[in-house]
Amino acid sequence: MLVDIRTYRCRPGTIKKHLALYERMGKGPQTKHLGQPMAYMTGESGNPNEYIHIWVYENAGDREQRRAAMQADPGWIAFTQESAKLGALESQENKLMNPVGFFPEPKRVA
Repeated sequence: MLVDIRTYRCRPGTIKKHLALYERMGKGPQTKHLGQPMAYMTGESGNPNEYIHIWVYENAGDREQRRAAMQADPGWIAFTQESAKLGALESQENKLMNPVGFFPEPKRVA
């Protein structure tokens, strides 16, 4: 199992517009290829311009295959183009993590 934790930072005052654009244009093509995220969250504390999402994959090959299909999807491409026009994103951090053996593994949601 491989867990992909993605943290995004938006320019101040743009996170709501960015998330609305994602809901309208990005959510459909992304979940079509990746399934449902384990989590998709904004903060209650900390930086109010950040949000995270967490995806669960079988392994690195599964992640690579699913993300390649998403990147080739015309709907996803249209979303990324509109996101670039909006110009809300400042940075992205990506962590690939493996679960420890002494807690149950997170479940991948289809």
